[in-house]
This record gives sequence, structure tokens and C-alpha cells, in this order.
Amino acid sequence: MSQPVKIAIAGANGRMGQAVAKALEGRADAVVAARFERPGVEGPDLVGHETARSLSDVVIDFTLPEASVDLAEIAASNNGPALVIGSTGFSDEQLARIDQAAKTIAIVRSGNYSMGVNMLMGLVRQAAAALPAQDWDIEVYEAHHKRKIDAPSGTALMLGEAAAEGRGVGLGQVADRGRDGVTGPRKEGAIGFSVVRGGGIIGEHSVIFAGESESLTLSHSAIDRGLFARGAIAAAVWVKGKPPGLYDMQDVLGFSK
Repeated sequence: MSQPVKIAIAGANGRMGQAVAKALEGRADAVVAARFERPGVEGPDLVGHETARSLSDVVIDFTLPEASVDLAEIAASNNGPALVIGSTGFSDEQLARIDQAAKTIAIVRSGNYSMGVNMLMGLVRQAAAALPAQDWDIEVYEAHHKRKIDAPSGTALMLGEAAAEGRGVGLGQVADRGRDGVTGPRKEGAIGFSVVRGGGIIGEHSVIFAGESESLTLSHSAIDRGLFARGAIAAAVWVKGKPPGLYDMQDVLGFSK
């Protein structure tokens, strides 16, 4: 039997860090090798960044964009470990820095580690390809808890990208990310985003295809935050030993062509 994958948890005291630790309990294929937080944060069983990296095969990181970028660049400069990044809200410049780090180490980055959401992406891509823009408007709706700091969510943007890909356009060309006041009629081919923040909502995502006489809604609801943790762990087990490169959950699940 192969040795379990040694996983370090970044942002170990956060909601997702705790969920990852809980999901690792009792597993034979992966274990917690280290837990760490941002510099200056102390707590039981926490170690420093350098120690965490030295003890692990893979780091699972659900923190903040700037922390994730720093981690990627430091890991790349030390030739490892591999990373699984679940942070969202990156700027284009930050994404470019992660892309550069992935030339040296293996990185899985995804806005959502749910099997269901990744299946939804495929369905949205197919529907967008089949339903012409002149007859069907696309709206991506998402709702999350009041503590989430970025909007639209990383998952909503992934779904928007899947819809745009289905129509053969770039999301940046057609995205409508805000409406207020007298905005005029909707532009043909626009992919809109609607956002709700409140309470303890874990994650709700729907993609609405609205025609003049009918509408189609494809949706996903997260019931337990542990599903994202389990997906991230699956990604960590998968990415160990992979060559340098930037991967996503479509690769982990074998959906990429």
C-alpha cells in the first residue's frame, strides 16, 4: 500500500481550514502533516510556513488571494510542495503570478471543488452552445453567507466562463456584472450576474436561460461545507507527483479533453 499523502493546511483556523482537517480524519490515503496560519497568528498545533512546507507533499490553501499568491511563489522558489488553491477573488495580475509559479510546481486552482458544480459547468457549456444568443438570455445567480468578501463568487465566474465558452466568446466581452438605475434594455448575448449575500448560506448557484416564452434553469445547492473540503482533498491526492502545471477540477475528475 502506498504511503498517505501528507497535507499541510493553510489558514488552518478558518472555516474551510477546519473543514479540511475534519474531512481528513480517518482517511487512509491522506493525513494532516501540518497546520499553519499567516505570520503572527499563534495557536495550538500551528507551525510556521517553512516548517509546514517541509513536512508536506501538498498544501491545501483556502485563504485570501494575496496569501495564496505569496504561497505559490515561495513554493515555486523552493521546488515544492504542490498546491491546491481554493481562494477566490484574484486579480488578473495575481492569476498571472500563479500561472508563472505553475511552470515550476504542480498547482490545482479552482473556484469550486464540488463534483456537482463541475458537472453543472459541463451542462451549462452544452446548453449555451445549443441555445442561440438572439433567443436566449443567460443570467448567473449566486448566494453566499454574509462573511464572503468577493462578488460574484469564483464559482459564478466559472459558470459564466462555461456559458461564454459554449457560445464561443470570451466572458470579458459579454459579462454584465452590475445594474443600477436606468440601464436601458438588456444587450443581446450578455451574460448577467446577480448576487445575494446574507446569513449563513453556504452556496447557491443557478444559471438561467431565459427565452421569450420559456426558461431553463440549471442549479446547484451546497448543503454541507465539507463537500468542498472533500473535493480539495481528492485534488491533493491526485496532484501529488504530477509534473509542473496549472490544473483544475476538470483535470482531477478526468473531464478535460
